[in-house]
Amino acid sequence: MSQAATKTWTELKPQRKSVIPEGLWLRCPGCGQMIYRKQMEANLHVCPECQHHFRIGAAERVKQITDPGSFEPMFTNLSPTDPLKFRDIKPYRERLLSEQIKSGATDAALAGTSFIKGRATMLCVLDLSFMMGSMGSVVGEIVTRSIETATERSLPVVIVSGSGGARMQESGLSLMQMAKTSAALGRHDDAGGLFISLLTDPTTGGVTASFAMLGDVIIAEPKALIGFAGPRVIQQTIRQELPEGFQRSEYLLKAGMVDRVVPRSELRSEVARVIDYAGK
Repeated sequence: MSQAATKTWTELKPQRKSVIPEGLWLRCPGCGQMIYRKQMEANLHVCPECQHHFRIGAAERVKQITDPGSFEPMFTNLSPTDPLKFRDIKPYRERLLSEQIKSGATDAALAGTSFIKGRATMLCVLDLSFMMGSMGSVVGEIVTRSIETATERSLPVVIVSGSGGARMQESGLSLMQMAKTSAALGRHDDAGGLFISLLTDPTTGGVTASFAMLGDVIIAEPKALIGFAGPRVIQQTIRQELPEGFQRSEYLLKAGMVDRVVPRSELRSEVARVIDYAGK
């Protein structure tokens, strides 16, 4: 894992953007209506007609959930390498470079200290704009350091998950991050720390199978896809029709796997309330 920023892409680094397509108007995948982009963005990237929650990048998530100007980024010197010399359609090193140029991010996690409605917090956000928020060695290290920093400073840790799962290009190195992050959370819990897990669409694979579902309080955005394998894979495996809404937030709430389903407009207040009442 390199400790220096990759010079080959930083000069071309654009501003970090939301993962929403360009254009003045767009069609909502929830209700099918054409909606004005600026109106949707002013509504926290939520459809004003049907309340469909669009996927957003890490920088936008930080902007929405933290007090203005309070976020102090950390661990920005970590960048991914290619120890396995992995190649699929193209070499992993080239894929990383193109993702860095496209997203403006070094890897798929953004972390730092912040205030949420005046409550000091350690915040870590997975970034869907970078390889679908997949968890490789750098992401696992950033999540782990975030947890350890929260433990050292007696801060609650808030992790916003949105991920396609473990990063296959790092194979076993990626899978090791599941154990590493979970162990860090165990130490945080032993020290009396609070962990709030926020699940967004989608939260799947190794992220779901590790830190995302270990929160003292687990909050999900409406209709977020949450699970290990996707519903199509499960249906093909068991050869049965799945229940309506299977693996969506509301279904998991009824099953007891999620504590609350909270609209994006209420997330800041809900996190602050949990810190006040559930802080250990």
